[in-house]
Amino acid sequence: MRKRVDDNQKKIVYALREFGTVQSLADIGKGCPDILFGINNNNYLIEIKDGSKFKSQQKLTNDQEKWHYDWQGQVEVISSVEEALQFVSDIING
Repeated sequence: MRKRVDDNQKKIVYALREFGTVQSLADIGKGCPDILFGINNNNYLIEIKDGSKFKSQQKLTNDQEKWHYDWQGQVEVISSVEEALQFVSDIING
């Protein structure tokens, strides 16, 4: 069964693909972030939330909270194309 993705995921993925590569991780489930983003020979895990929804609807699920807590590496939460572009800018400009 395919995991439901946020309505803005396509737009965010499209914006990120202008700068690097994107691999969907949606089928993994169990709290794993939505995408893997590669840029400048580095990889970034990104959880996508829909910023147009109420804050209460943007919260991490219990599985996502556990995954983020247990993960000993980087993971970002992005909720808009603007945030995605700022994330890329921060990477590029160091």
